[in-house]
Order: sequence, then structure tokens, then C-alpha cells
Amino acid sequence: MKRAKTSNTLSFIFLALIIAMCASYLWQSSTQTAKMEYSQVRQLFVQEKVESFEISNNTLTMNLREKVNGSKTVVFELYDFDLFYDDLNPLVVQQYNDGIIESYNYYADHSTNWLALLLPYVLVAVVLGGIWYFMLARSGGMGGGADRMSRFGEARARTLSEKDKKISFRDVAGADEEKEELQEIVEFLKNPQKYIALGARIPKGVLLVGPPGTGKTLLAKAVAGEADVGFLSISGSDFVELYVGVGASRVRDLFKEAVKTAPCIVFIDEIDAVGRQRGTGLGGGHDEREQTLNQLLVEMDGFSANEGVVVLAATNRVDVLDPALLRPGRFDRQVFVGLPDIRGREEILKVHVRNKPLADDVDLSLVARGTPGFTGADLENLVNEGALLAARRNDKFITMADLKEAEIKVIAGPEKKSRVIPQHERELTAYHEAGHAVVMHALPNHDPVNQITIVPRGQAGGMTISLPAEDRSYMSKRYLEEQIVALLGGRAAEKLVLGDISTGASNDIQRATRIAHKMVASYGMSDKLGTVSFESGHDEVFIGRTMSQGRSYSEEVAAQIDEEVKAIIAGAYVRCEGILQTYRSQLETVAHYLLDHETMERDVFLSVFAETIPSANA
Repeated sequence: MKRAKTSNTLSFIFLALIIAMCASYLWQSSTQTAKMEYSQVRQLFVQEKVESFEISNNTLTMNLREKVNGSKTVVFELYDFDLFYDDLNPLVVQQYNDGIIESYNYYADHSTNWLALLLPYVLVAVVLGGIWYFMLARSGGMGGGADRMSRFGEARARTLSEKDKKISFRDVAGADEEKEELQEIVEFLKNPQKYIALGARIPKGVLLVGPPGTGKTLLAKAVAGEADVGFLSISGSDFVELYVGVGASRVRDLFKEAVKTAPCIVFIDEIDAVGRQRGTGLGGGHDEREQTLNQLLVEMDGFSANEGVVVLAATNRVDVLDPALLRPGRFDRQVFVGLPDIRGREEILKVHVRNKPLADDVDLSLVARGTPGFTGADLENLVNEGALLAARRNDKFITMADLKEAEIKVIAGPEKKSRVIPQHERELTAYHEAGHAVVMHALPNHDPVNQITIVPRGQAGGMTISLPAEDRSYMSKRYLEEQIVALLGGRAAEKLVLGDISTGASNDIQRATRIAHKMVASYGMSDKLGTVSFESGHDEVFIGRTMSQGRSYSEEVAAQIDEEVKAIIAGAYVRCEGILQTYRSQLETVAHYLLDHETMERDVFLSVFAETIPSANA
């Protein structure tokens, strides 16, 4: 490690010296060399404009009687001193005798200035050599002789730290089914003979698939911790280099090292960086990424299933992976690591508060209920933000208020109470958020309103927070329609009360339009177009695949989709206006409360409707 640091330091010093040399040469070239032809220099002497001059090392420095190009001093490089001497020396002698030229001196060596001629080329060669040297140093290839390039092709896989070696399934909460799937891998690594005796073949590879932050890497470490075996970890991007063949070399080195340390787990994080579908790169079959993938496919075929090496990989873009990578015999099994449900979120919270002092009023089940869609990483961040808030107030315990504030902070950002907001904007925001809340409460299938605020957070001027009574795996057509109605509540309230509309509803309109388009084009929820999906199902564009795919429907169908989306939005807006007309007084009450108090909690909000709306949400 010390040798590597020294090598990197020397590399930086070497590169700095090269840059300094280049800068010095360029500065000297720009300040000392005149952009003047020899004929122009000769004309200065003929017109008797030279007062004195000196020649030193083939550099002619002339002091002029009047300024030329803004200066009385002109510097000119003489690449042929003999020409100058034979051509102008008689004239110089005559002008000197006549008193026109006051003085002149020759200190030239009468030879060609090869250094001046060759220096630019030498500097270019040195710079290129320095860059190559620097890149080798950064890539770990500063060994000597033949060892240099071999080290450059090393996989450089990381092993578990002492702390990570203690990670077990007990540290992974909210993923019971995922742990059951991986338990077979643990048992095989502990006792392979049990499976070999029955002729069973343990999966060579297991692909962990799921959104970012759901604990895929933690699961892989837990498998190694439970089995107490070696763990070689590398990122997919670590394989890909500028130089052709390096990625494939690193793949070979990784599996060679894995066989040596068997039983062990090879974990490739973000495998989509190297495992994308072939034929999509700019280099065709000779693309470096494709060569690396080909080598990975060969290596996974090359070792026996019972050699004690299991490959785990993680990705959140399984749709872009090459089919050859997913076939049985390579990645035999896919384990989906999804978002935790309400029980899983509570278990994850319990893991993250183990070593944190909690106040008596903390109810983790309520925190779990208020965080649908949160990943394990989000929940860890929430607990940490709550601890930071408590520390900021010099409290010794984390309270429920800290966790609730941290929850909203993670969702929308910190409060901006110091921001100066004009009164008309406060009124617009109050009616906008009140419109959302009233419409949400009146809709029978919408999630209950939990809090309304007009305190700015992040890019939002206010927020209306609704919490689901339970987690949903599927969304019905009626539920989606009510989501659109609720999103349009703010815009409809602005129009109804203030007689004007604002840009504050732009995000609401975008979300409503997106839901309506999905209903028509993806979910087959249009009576006019029928139960047909017109989209591929991929929310994100993968350029290597989508470039070769045309739209699967005609312009006529596209126009019908647009008309259906407009009809859904228009119908939802009419329904929204009807609700607000019916409960206009409640809308005014909620808006005025927000203008006075800025935030309205659920119990206060429900009291406004206690005698008017017999809603199931109450």
C-alpha cells in the first residue's frame, strides 16, 4: 500500500512537471517570438526604423524608433544567420557609420537552432509518455517488466471487512421469502455432500433483482456470513476499461481467484454495466463490453456446479440483460427483492434503531404505516435524520415527532420557513392544498388525508399528505380514476375560488396525464380501445433495443389514445368541480385555517367534516 501511494505521488509530480514545461514553452513562444516574416524585418532596416539591435543564440532583438504593432521592441528567430549577415550586414555597417543605428552586437553561434525546432515535438512525445505512465499508475500497473500489464488485467476484487463478516440473515429484515430462497445456497456451501449424494446440482448463479436500496448487496453479504465462506466482490463497471481485452482478462482473473479460494461467493454488483444485450454497442462484435460479457459467459460455463463457487449478482435493470446470461447453467435462479410491506418496514426500522435511544412515545408501527414505498435504505436514512434532529436540539432521546419530521423531510426536503412568500401566493397555495384535501376526503376509495401544510419544502410550495390504510399490490380502475380526480383538486380550487389558475398545478397535471395514459395504453382500461396494450411495458428507454423497434400501432390509434386520455382527464375535472361546489364552505374553512396556522393535522381536518361528510375515510 505504501509503495502504491509513493508511486501515485511520483506520477502526480511527473505530470505536474510536464504541464509546467509545456506552459513555460508556450508562454515563451507567445511573448518572445514575433509573428513577422523576414521580409518585414528587412524592411524595418531599409526604412531606417531600427535604433539598435542584438543577436544572441540566433534570436534577433530590435529596438525601434517608433512603435510597430504597439511595441518598440521586436523579437525575431533567425533560422539562417548567414542569410541575415550576408544580406543586411553592409546596410547595418553603413547606417551605423551614419549614426542611424546607435549600436549592434553579434553573439550568435551561426548555427541552426535545433533545440527551438525540435522542442515542440519533444514536448508532445513527453506529454504522451507521461499520460501513458500516469494511466498505468492509476490502474495499478506500475510493477516492473512483464508484471506490469499482468497487474493491469487483475480483477482487483474486494473481500469482506471484519465488520461485514459478522453480517447474517438476522441483519436482513423484511425479506423472509428472499432469505428462504438463498438458504439453499448457504446449506450447499456448508454441506455440499448432502446435495452431491442425491445428484442435485446447486445453482451456479443467483441474480438478485429489485429497485435500488432494497438490500440486494446486504443479502449477498449475509449469505457469505451465514455460510462462513470467502467473499469476492466486484462492480460490473470495474471490468470495463478503455483498453481492449482488459475486461476479459479481469473476468478470467476473478474466476481463477474464486476457484483457488473455494468454497466462496463471487458477487458482481450492478451487473447490467457489463451484461447488457449484445449487438447494441457502437463497436458491434468488437466492442470491449461485449468481449467482456462473452468471457463472463464462458467462465460461468467453465466451472463445475459443485466446485464450491456460487456467483451472486445484483441489478435493478434485468430487462436490459443479455438472454444468454439468464439461461439455466449460468444464472439459474432470479430472486426478486422488492419493496417491503408494512410488516417488513417495521422489522427494518427495528434493525436500524437497535443502538439508538428512543423516547417512550415512539411507535414504529405508525412510522411503518406512514412510509409506503420506502426501501430499506430510505428507512435507514429516516432513522438517521431523526437522530440528527434530536441531536440538533440536544435531546438524549429520539422522539416520535423527530421521526415524523424526518419522514416528511425524506419525502419532500426540509422546511423553508425563512422564505418570504407574498400574501397572494400564500392564499393561492392554501386554496390549492385545501382543494386537494377536500376532494381526497370525499372520494370513497382514496387514501385518508393525514396532514396539510403550506410551508414550502424542496420545490413544493405546500403538501397534502395521505396515508394508505393498507399496502396495495394492484390498483383498480376506480382507484386510478380517483387518483386523477384528487390530483386535479388543487387546480379546480384555484379556478373556483380565485377565478384564476397558476403554474403550481403543473406537476399534478403531469402525474394525472401519466396515469391516464397508462390506463389507456398499458393497462387496457379504455372501453373505446378495448383490452389492448400498446406499450412495451418498459418505462425507461434502452437505446440499444428501442432504436430498432418502431411504434406498434398506427397514427389513427395514437390519435384515439390521445382522445381517450383527454376524455379521462376532462371527466375527472368535472367530477372534481362538483365535489368542491358541494363542499365549498369546508374548502374555505380549511384554507383559512392553513393561512392562520400553516399546518393542519388529521384530527383538526376531520372535525371540519364531522357533521357533513359521512365518509368511510373518517
